[in-house]
Amino acid sequence: MAEKCGYCCTKIRNINVSFGKKEVLKNVNIHIHCGKLTVIIGENGAGKSTLIKAILGEVKHGGVILFRDKENSGDKIKIGYVPQRLDIENSPATVYDVVTSYTSNSPVFAIKSKNKYEEIKKHLKEFGADKLIDSKINSLSGGQLQRVMLAIATMPYPDLLLLDEPISGIDRNGKEQFYKTIAELKENHDLAIILVSHDFEYVKKYADKVILLDKTIIAKGKPEEVLKSKEFIERFGEV
Repeated sequence: MAEKCGYCCTKIRNINVSFGKKEVLKNVNIHIHCGKLTVIIGENGAGKSTLIKAILGEVKHGGVILFRDKENSGDKIKIGYVPQRLDIENSPATVYDVVTSYTSNSPVFAIKSKNKYEEIKKHLKEFGADKLIDSKINSLSGGQLQRVMLAIATMPYPDLLLLDEPISGIDRNGKEQFYKTIAELKENHDLAIILVSHDFEYVKKYADKVILLDKTIIAKGKPEEVLKSKEFIERFGEV
């Protein structure tokens, strides 16, 4: 288990995004301490995925993203990312090949390194996916693929883990396992995690903080506070 430093945090300050004259995000401010799960919720078109892309630097934005820990203070931050889906789902490559291609400079057709194989297998085991290492990526179930994607995103472990609705279409058992894995990650590795989700039942159970987004932050706080707020009920009804 990672030592709780009590100081490291990620600060997202005044993020603004516009596409032409269309304002997509306005003055978004989020402060996340390590070891905490912050869930972003909102209607379709509220800017959730755009916020994730802004943090990743994939869309032009105003504002700054800062990471603070015991040793440093600045904007250099290791980010792990799990999207809604990967374009490799139809690939005949094995899990080992895919993990290697994302986490190593070595070509996937290089001679298989025993040390690298064991390193990847050990990391996959943390996600209950070590037995999948030789499986074809296109043979995995949705839940299995998500566990592999989490392993890729955390090898090495990042300062900030971004999860953009990564369990869409997964059954109830898969969702429960996913959220349990996220809870273990934040606890054992002291990760700051931002998750975009519509699964309000699991959000209520697992989130430390919930942010309701509609181009700007219109409600934030503990799950029970936000899910009972007027702003939430106006958009989603009572849950």
